[in-house]
Amino acid sequence: MTGFMGPVDTPAGRRAWLARLREDISRAGSKNELLDLIDSALSVSEPEGDPATLESLGKRYRDQVDNAGGVHDRVRRVAGKGLPEVWVGDTSVLASDAVSAAGRAVSQMAEAFQGGANALLRLADAVADAQRQDAAGRGRMAQAKSTLGGRDGFFDDLHEDDEEEWDRLTARIHASDGIDLMHKAAVAAEEAARVAARDLNKWATEARAGKMDTGQLTAVDRLMLADTGAANAPTELNEILSSSDLERAGHRMNRLGAADEAAMERMLARAGSPQERAYLMKALAAGHGVKEIETFQGKINGKDPEWLRRHLTPVVTAGDSMDDEGLADDGSNNNKDTALFHDQAWIQGGDGSEGTCVASSTVTARAMLDPVYALGLTGGPSGQEDDPEAFRERLVAEQHRLHEEGDGGDGWNGMGQEGQERIADSTLGGATGDDYRRHDLDSADDRRAVLDDVQRAVAEGRPVPVDVSDDEGAHAMMIIGQEGDMLQIYNPWGTTTWVSEDDFVNGDVGKASNGELDNAYQVYVPR
Repeated sequence: MTGFMGPVDTPAGRRAWLARLREDISRAGSKNELLDLIDSALSVSEPEGDPATLESLGKRYRDQVDNAGGVHDRVRRVAGKGLPEVWVGDTSVLASDAVSAAGRAVSQMAEAFQGGANALLRLADAVADAQRQDAAGRGRMAQAKSTLGGRDGFFDDLHEDDEEEWDRLTARIHASDGIDLMHKAAVAAEEAARVAARDLNKWATEARAGKMDTGQLTAVDRLMLADTGAANAPTELNEILSSSDLERAGHRMNRLGAADEAAMERMLARAGSPQERAYLMKALAAGHGVKEIETFQGKINGKDPEWLRRHLTPVVTAGDSMDDEGLADDGSNNNKDTALFHDQAWIQGGDGSEGTCVASSTVTARAMLDPVYALGLTGGPSGQEDDPEAFRERLVAEQHRLHEEGDGGDGWNGMGQEGQERIADSTLGGATGDDYRRHDLDSADDRRAVLDDVQRAVAEGRPVPVDVSDDEGAHAMMIIGQEGDMLQIYNPWGTTTWVSEDDFVNGDVGKASNGELDNAYQVYVPR
């Protein structure tokens, strides 16, 4: 077997190795070659995992759901006692709001335990099935070896009589059946592990209240910050602070000196709403200093939650955004939402006419990460403007600035890989502290291999630039969310929509644009 690669210790490597062996076994031309290939296949380890241990862990997680249910009942009884309008925590949270947040947190905890249990139990079943299928394949391989008998010597190998040829061809059929079963088992085990990792990562990000690891705020304060969503939108799809925001805010709060810590607590205490508090902490998470945040609060203090959402949250996810409404005539999803400031879209060139897709998607993604940056675009220098025309001028100017920073092409058109990675680091990484690295995606296997990293990043609230192409050209978009097996994509034509992970892997992401820009050929993933 020419160019043969030895066994590797990853599921993807075993799958690829077995696929290569499957091709070579089907055309093995001699007894000794077939024996070598069978031995090579049998040297591959079986699908990894202990189904009994996985099942035990899954049941242990499921048992916690009942415990969470008891806690939820107790919280609900407290909430029903008619709490007085008293303040708790360091940041003046209403006790009634705190109890409501606690109830939602317990519900999320129960969902996380149930989701984790289901993921582990599904994985246990899948591993057991894959190991049974692998064992059946190895049985066929043993049958093939028995049919072939011992190896031929040098002179024996020079001639093959009819009976020997019959035995070799019969053994090759058995070996082909066996390697096919082993390959299918490897594929199933790899996919099951990937899905379990995806689901467990997602449920881990849903355990939000514990993400803000700081002793500078009370548990009530941390709970409320984790529970607050953008106004007039489903909270579970529009939390102001992502899980990575909560972690960064906690770390940065811990590093503040005594004076700055006291200043942050005063700002949180005088905030006019839970949303205002959350945006203040999001500004801290984005790397702004306390003095900058004080200036920021001076611009937003007391604004109603709808004003805050409009100015500080560019992308709002509707509750029905994942509904399958079919495809439009151009092959894109009918179910697309427009990212708007009043009636002006967050769109490249202000009207979609320019080719600044890289810079424009990066501008919107930074505004999603950084409310101070967002307010500079929507509210102007004073932070008080509410004019869509003025917003459009500032938006386009910032898109142009970033296009030039990334050495984009003349006529506001196109940007190279080096420039795109540079502005991802400076603009997105400037808020999150991440270093972005390009991954070239030349095949479905490449896209499948990077999918876990993409899903983990966006589930944590760290956007991932993605470049797509067709025969006519290329376009840059941004992956901004993940729910189940769906990825949420922001297109700098001003819209968001959802595509499945199968769409991403198999080259069908044109549903997020015009139905033709299908091929996701590179992504930039934060390390």
